Amino acid sequence: MLGVIAVGTVVVLFLWWHATPGVSGLGGWLTGAGEILGLLAGYGVVVLVALMARIPPLERGVGTDQLARWHSMGGKYVVCLVFAHALLIIWGYAVGAHTNVVSETSTLLTQYPDVLMATVAAFLLFGVGIISMRAARRRVRYETWYYVHFYTYLAIALAFSHQFANGASFVSDLAARFWWSAMYLTVAVLILWYRFAVPLRAYARHRFHVIGVKQEGPGVISVYIGGARLDELDAEPGQFFRWRFLTKSMWWSSHPYSLSAAPGQDLLRITVKDLGDHSEALAALQPGTRVFAEGPYGAFTASHSGRSVLLLAGGVGITPLRAMFATLPGHVTLIYRASSERDIVFRAELDAIAAARGADVHYLLGSRAEIGGDPLSPRVLQSLVPGLEDRDVYVCGPVGMTAATVSALRLAGVPKRSIHRESFEF
Repeated sequence: MLGVIAVGTVVVLFLWWHATPGVSGLGGWLTGAGEILGLLAGYGVVVLVALMARIPPLERGVGTDQLARWHSMGGKYVVCLVFAHALLIIWGYAVGAHTNVVSETSTLLTQYPDVLMATVAAFLLFGVGIISMRAARRRVRYETWYYVHFYTYLAIALAFSHQFANGASFVSDLAARFWWSAMYLTVAVLILWYRFAVPLRAYARHRFHVIGVKQEGPGVISVYIGGARLDELDAEPGQFFRWRFLTKSMWWSSHPYSLSAAPGQDLLRITVKDLGDHSEALAALQPGTRVFAEGPYGAFTASHSGRSVLLLAGGVGITPLRAMFATLPGHVTLIYRASSERDIVFRAELDAIAAARGADVHYLLGSRAEIGGDPLSPRVLQSLVPGLEDRDVYVCGPVGMTAATVSALRLAGVPKRSIHRESFEF
């Protein structure tokens, strides 16, 4: 996937080179650099949208969390490219016209077609970038973060026409305009198909609905969802769906929740911790409530390598691992890290599964101060799991815990290819 993106970048650079017979003077070099960055920004927004188009081969082959990390990192670059493009173009035009940048900015906004719309688009992208920063994300609700991202589509629409109206690579090159438009149109069709048409078809075919809600522990509930021919979804333990519960207060918002039990022919289960308004409202769901589900998504599934397996969960990260614990073949060890006994979810189920299949379960409870050190250090992991370096390891939990655990596993000698991870983060 990264190779395809890199090839696309080379093609974009060739597009500029093909349309530029020569560059001379400071103004020409500045303008040329601005044009290159503008083309890369135009290509970059298409890549960002394609990564989040929920295309099944990418979702299952790369994994949603990895795609989200690429999307997040790429978003920062694209915002920087957009503003660097604008600054270099203004500077280059000002040098060429022997005027100052303030005067040239006014000229561009008032006399060049569609530049004002592109400027609005740039500030929309900047706003989306600000709210997506980790520090800002912690202070906003998931719904706010999610819906602000829709302004990205508006920004792309506003900026598109100025590329053809002012871009030297497109003004007189019909073929370039055609292929550039085709790239945008292809991604738009993928978005419409996989994010709207496919879920609507699944909703009509499978008739998802709430069967019941069960309290699993303090602030943790399970929602049982029924439907017709659910086996046709080909969902696997470890995967998740995006759920939209069609009640008066919840229909407008979809949230990703993993399956917390192996999917059945007519029953799915998700388990949710009360972390906000949406998860709290799930406890009040009534049987019969219709559900709109998108998925299954995610590459956090069994590798079927035939080797022994270690499942390592942190907090509510147990949900996808609970589904895998009951279905993975061979010998399985589960390590469950939680702050206290009351934070353990599915204790009775996990113990019953372990007894039935002869698996090992270790509950690591308490703070580091109470335990007397890091309970997930390389030394501790090696003592709990003999032959650790020869196992497939699946790690799921909060971002910090997941990253620290992966580092500990690598220090303990587990190859990178044997570590499968998923973080709970939006």
